[in-house]
Amino acid sequence: MAHILKTLNSWFWWENIWMPINVTWAHFVDREGLVFPKPHELYATIPYAFVLLIIRFFSERYVAIPLAKALGIKNVRRVKPQPNPVLESYFRECSKHPSQSEIQGLAKKCNCTARLVEKWFRRRRNLEIPTVLRKFQEAFWRFSFYLASSIAGFIFLYDKPWFYDIWQTWVGYPFQTLLPSQYWYYMAEIGFYWSLLFTLGIDNKRKDFIAHVIHHLLAVGLMSASWCGNYVRIGMLVIFVHDIADFWLEAAKMFNYARWEKTCNTLFVIFSIAFFFTRIILFPCWILRATLYQPTFYSTTPVIAYFLFNGLLLILQGLHLYWGYLIFKILKRFIFFKDLKDDRSDEEEEDSVTDNEEENTKNGSKNGCGSSKHLLASSHH
Repeated sequence: MAHILKTLNSWFWWENIWMPINVTWAHFVDREGLVFPKPHELYATIPYAFVLLIIRFFSERYVAIPLAKALGIKNVRRVKPQPNPVLESYFRECSKHPSQSEIQGLAKKCNCTARLVEKWFRRRRNLEIPTVLRKFQEAFWRFSFYLASSIAGFIFLYDKPWFYDIWQTWVGYPFQTLLPSQYWYYMAEIGFYWSLLFTLGIDNKRKDFIAHVIHHLLAVGLMSASWCGNYVRIGMLVIFVHDIADFWLEAAKMFNYARWEKTCNTLFVIFSIAFFFTRIILFPCWILRATLYQPTFYSTTPVIAYFLFNGLLLILQGLHLYWGYLIFKILKRFIFFKDLKDDRSDEEEEDSVTDNEEENTKNGSKNGCGSSKHLLASSHH
């Protein structure tokens, strides 16, 4: 087993995969003021991810919650449905949205009214949807990071020649020294996407959940691989192009949760313009041109990493087109119907219950659901 792992490791780090011809890993030893990225430094992104999770916890608790209250968002207490093995089993195994005939059958089986069965399912569905305050906290954290990353990225890039002339990303490659700003920018970004992967199970799940998982994995893979191959200059441009649109979306979400409709609409329109410009125009015409076309001028025999990186970047562009389609649908509905609802999110359903109904549910009266003992027996029918 150890021999197999050693062989796989030697294949993975084979110079012909990562380096131009006649270049080896020995050339990447720091010397004469030149500093190069080292693969083992990527291990640090895992503890950095946990540091970001700690920062997220405190920022959500001590900044996001007071801000949400100031914007009028209340921490609404969810009403839990009464324990019911029959309905719970149906909810988990059959359907979360039973038809009217199915509701009637469940009502007879549980010895309660159809209206209370509907109410039970409504409350049970609501339990699986994050509260508005929880959504606001998550959006606030992402907004904070993307805004900070965009500002830092601009500060790190504005005086670099390759920010204005992308041909400069390949001048002197692969012997381009690593700057401290590039190191911290990469460590923070990779750590951030690790942290998002770590919290996938507790963050708000949308209908494009799978697309987000693919995106986060692609982001970590692309940044890590570009670090190993010293494609840091072009990598920073890729990161910057993505982050400068994302914080507008998170800001629009925050004001949407606060029901500041006009502010939300304005921010979403700004985000849409930024998204289509950076992801649909700038990314393929500027970034992909630099990664697909320009390297052929510096090497007549592209290395395997050339095809690997560009394959991943093309998959990323496919995600851009998918999200662009979703954004276009929302914009179209907004322009023609003044409706800016996000189809990816589940809406919390209204839950109104009278005191008498609540008491009947709790006590198991003849018009309400039966006692838990009776329901447990009913589950064996």
